[in-house]
Amino acid sequence: MTTATDFADAQVLSEASPALDGDWVRELAREHYGIEGEMKPLTGERDRNYRLERAADGARFMLKISHPAETALVADFQTQALLHLAAADPGLPVQRIVPTRDGAASLTCDPGDGLPRVVRLFSYLPGLPLPEAPRTPTQQQNLARMLARLDVALAGFDHPAGELPLPWDLQRADSVRGLLAHIAEPERRALAAAALDRFERDAKPVLRTLPAQPIHNDFNIYNLLVDPADTDRIAAILDFGDMVRAPCINDLAVAAAYQAGTGDDPLAAIVPLVAAYHAVRPLSPAEAGVLFDLIAARLVMVVAISGWRAARYPENAPYLLRNNPLSWARLQACERVGSAAATAAFRRALNL
Repeated sequence: MTTATDFADAQVLSEASPALDGDWVRELAREHYGIEGEMKPLTGERDRNYRLERAADGARFMLKISHPAETALVADFQTQALLHLAAADPGLPVQRIVPTRDGAASLTCDPGDGLPRVVRLFSYLPGLPLPEAPRTPTQQQNLARMLARLDVALAGFDHPAGELPLPWDLQRADSVRGLLAHIAEPERRALAAAALDRFERDAKPVLRTLPAQPIHNDFNIYNLLVDPADTDRIAAILDFGDMVRAPCINDLAVAAAYQAGTGDDPLAAIVPLVAAYHAVRPLSPAEAGVLFDLIAARLVMVVAISGWRAARYPENAPYLLRNNPLSWARLQACERVGSAAATAAFRRALNL
């Protein structure tokens, strides 16, 4: 049986990030970045994140201190990706790396517990969190186009850390099968197992044949900001912490999983999203053929991994479980549609 310990970075998942002394964080910001002012802790699944507001001019930044179990190579993957995007598509609304006083893109510090951590400072992007904004078809199409544009820009980038296995890698969705034992309800457990069966049988063999590249891998609504004055406009793409080298279709599947409906027609919101993405980065018939099974597999990963972690760290459960009830409802709705009908709908919408 697969368990969480089979993940290459299970320690990052299974151990909460140790708390840091606020005075130490403030001194870190002052010494290495010359920033003094207000500091506000931000939520995060693995890392310790802080919003800094410089007293001198009110400029805001986001300080990220990585989980001590995360390797420097993985952190550098995200850093180099942002540097690449700044050159490949400067208009993309992603955070920019703010160098240290010495001009370094990142640094390593030990807060005194013998566990070195990678530290980076990012520009702070203003905007309204997408979950707090009204939803419209135009906004959804802009979201899809932005993701496609991001994938096109990342196509020319590579990094050795991209090959490392990560827990949230959709290519390895079947690796969460052992976590299904923690799902108390037999009906839900069977639903999740059936989705993983389809992934292993129908999608996983095809994924191995598709072109791979670095992808964002977590294009969900909580990682997007919109313009408060025009909520149809995507103002920021956040959190590159789950990046991996994978088939590009996985990026679209992750995004679509968070757009699926829960009623009689869960595809009503997904099909226009897929069509808008296709208009910028065309999908192949093979990619369209596995998309629905990938969407369902991602939903299983959300409920399995987050539920397992929340049971161990109840103090962070509200953050970890924020997507779970809706993800279960979406998975149930998708099961009612079925893979064959969904794939036919995608192919019609894309004229494949």
